Amino acid sequence: MSTYVYAIAGVGHPLRLDGVRGVGEPAREIRVLGAGPLGVVASDAPDGLRAKRRDLLAHQRVLDRLLEDGTVLPMRFGLVAADDEAVVAAIAGGSEGYAERLAEIDGCREYNLKVTRSEDDLLRQVIEEVPEARRLNDLTRAHPADHGQKMALGEILAGEVRARQDHDAREILAHLAPCAVRHSEGEPTGSCFLSTSFLVSRDQAPAFVQAVQEEAVRRKDFYSFKLNGPLPPYSFV
Repeated sequence: MSTYVYAIAGVGHPLRLDGVRGVGEPAREIRVLGAGPLGVVASDAPDGLRAKRRDLLAHQRVLDRLLEDGTVLPMRFGLVAADDEAVVAAIAGGSEGYAERLAEIDGCREYNLKVTRSEDDLLRQVIEEVPEARRLNDLTRAHPADHGQKMALGEILAGEVRARQDHDAREILAHLAPCAVRHSEGEPTGSCFLSTSFLVSRDQAPAFVQAVQEEAVRRKDFYSFKLNGPLPPYSFV
């Protein structure tokens, strides 16, 4: 029977999991595997495991219970090994590294921030502030069939948009990073120019959330700040 892995816990974690069930239908019973000084929270893996809402929630419930009592290294949904022996061998073999990582994230949770800015507002700003963009914009309006002018305008706009989004991202990170232990930047996608995960200690969480709120207020309605958390520190494991 293959083994599903939820988390790795260090020495001293109570691993209080009474009444908690894992993924699958019927829900699998949770067990703890000893791997050197570490404990691995696991269950049997159901056949044909997929990211169904039922199983995603079951995975999250196990992590939530563990995080109530201490620090663990959370595994992302869907980590399956051949059997218990394979899990124990893999974790025990790297126990020193796992213990170091547990110490790094001790007492911390993850917050993920995504920031977007109104494209219309950004383009308006570029045209108002960049003379060549304003000149080409006027020409394309007067001569809509001139594709050469349109291409030149498009190149200027694209370069200015990237530069201004990069500048905004650096400013936001400079404001928020002092409230976090670490941060991990993701790739911008679409209108989202900033997608960053922050590792935040529990005692700094209120200050971090307040800093995000202050930054959102300072940038007003043309920006949208979406903060998710507290989360298991997936991005730092």
